Amino acid sequence: MLIRLPLSFTWPKAVLAFVLATVLVSLGACSEPKPAFKGVDITGADYAKELNLKDQNGQTRVLKDFAGKLVVVFFGYTQCPDVCPTTMQELAEVKRLLGSDGDKLQAVFVTVDPERDTTELLKAYVENFDPSFVALRPMPDQLPALAKEFKIYFKRAEGKTPTSYTMDHSAGSYTFDTQGKVRLFNRYGMGAQALADDFKLLLK
Repeated sequence: MLIRLPLSFTWPKAVLAFVLATVLVSLGACSEPKPAFKGVDITGADYAKELNLKDQNGQTRVLKDFAGKLVVVFFGYTQCPDVCPTTMQELAEVKRLLGSDGDKLQAVFVTVDPERDTTELLKAYVENFDPSFVALRPMPDQLPALAKEFKIYFKRAEGKTPTSYTMDHSAGSYTFDTQGKVRLFNRYGMGAQALADDFKLLLK
């Protein structure tokens, strides 16, 4: 039986609140929950979109070359005393922790010290951590635009001699999903297990 309410009928506030709460709960149940990443979720960022640099073998590489893999891009230099080797070692450990999915991880090391980091030195450096790791060497005049695109910091700190300088630089890294879209900013020192947990979520 259809009940017709007068035009002047007003729903009680308690009933309206209940109906609204029910609708909101229903809408929430229909939406996909966001993954609980340990890194910083930057999905949809309008920066860190592309790389176009030569690798340790002299081959020009772009992100689409690694389609189907998770790509971790880290900026550093081979004479870095602690941050760089720690990060590279963690990524090598992450590959192990991923087990059968380890081959789906591609580490990319971008030097901020191309004057000293020759292609031969970069090749020996990254492959010491894992033979599959890639090193990219921008030209000095490419670094400012690259730093702006990836929102990273680098600065030369002079030493006692012209060649004994160090490079201050950002310590975090970026993770791109298997479609080449930037998804995470990984803080330095997260640890291999935290990184592996995030990468497993991205591979689902």
